[in-house]
Parts: sequence; structure tokens; C-alpha cells
Amino acid sequence: MTDDAARHREKMEKRKAVQDAEVAGKTLEKGLLIVHTGPGKGKTTAALGLMLRALGRGWRVGMVQFIKGGWETGERKAVAAFGPQVTWHTLGEGFTWETQDKARDIAACRHAWEVALGLMADEGVRLLVLDELNIALRYEYLDLAEVVATLRARRPDLHVVVTGRNAKPALIEAADLVTEMGSVKHHFAAGVKAQEGIEF
Repeated sequence: MTDDAARHREKMEKRKAVQDAEVAGKTLEKGLLIVHTGPGKGKTTAALGLMLRALGRGWRVGMVQFIKGGWETGERKAVAAFGPQVTWHTLGEGFTWETQDKARDIAACRHAWEVALGLMADEGVRLLVLDELNIALRYEYLDLAEVVATLRARRPDLHVVVTGRNAKPALIEAADLVTEMGSVKHHFAAGVKAQEGIEF
């Protein structure tokens, strides 16, 4: 073995010992409140990746989409193959600039929240994605204090993922994991339209 290879092996052995000790120190297991926010693309996509992982483990999962509506998406068609393992509700009527009817948007979001509460109460559901809930909270279509209190009080084994830009500080504070998607470069700015298989 060369000196360089020996130094590398010694370095990796030390790193493994540190990593193993850190992992061994993590003993809690609980349902997580996860928030994907920020101006970049990929918030819902990340939540769907987690959903796919959970489905692969045999979990029952739920999806409630608060704002999105109208488009037939590839992801919804894909998870349909899992049958009753997935409960999916697209309850928005499109983006607020499309509906141009605040009262209707509020009613749609309140209905979506009621559906979400039902899924939270279903003990068979282990992962629930609340897609674009942050948008509903940003526009005050739902009561922030009520939503945060409900998410804090959820049953201990339920994982909830909340997506959407501009997550409220109270939700960020309540969350176990917050990821902010940054926008470095986006093809939309160069005139590329939303494409099947990439955006929907």
C-alpha cells in the first residue's frame, strides 16, 4: 500500500468512527413536520420523492393539493398504480391569478384543510403531503395559528410535509426539518414553457 493510500485509509477510519458515534447518539423516532419552501423549483418534487420512498416501504400516504388544480400531472398518474395505498386530493382551482375570485379560493382552501384533517385522523396514513399549504397561509386563506397548532398536535407517528414558497416563521419554528430551495437559474426565464414530464 502506498503512503498516499495509507493516509487516506487512516483518515477515513477516523471519519467513520466519528460518524458512527454520531449516528449511535440519535435514538429518537417520531413523526416529522417537514417544510420545503423558497423561490426555487423542486419543493413538490422533493415531497413526491419522499412519498415514493414511503410507498416503497409499504406505507399508506396522502396528498392534499391546496392551490394546484386543473392540470393532469404525471406524478398523480404514476402513484395511481399503488391503488388504495395512496389517497390523493387535488382541491385547488388553480393559481390565484387564474381564479381571480378570493372568496372561491378561500372556500377551496378551507375544504382542502378539512380533507387534510380527515387524513391526519386516519391512523393508517403515515405520511401526508400538504402541497402549497404555504401559499394558502401566505394569502391568509387559512388561519395560521390554527394550522400550526393542529400540525404541532398531530399524532406522534404521522409525518407531514408542507410545500410552497414563503413559509411563515411560525410554521418554520414548529417544523423539525426546513429546506429552502434556492433559485440559481430557471429555464422559464429563458422562454422555455412548462413541459410534460418535467413540470407536470
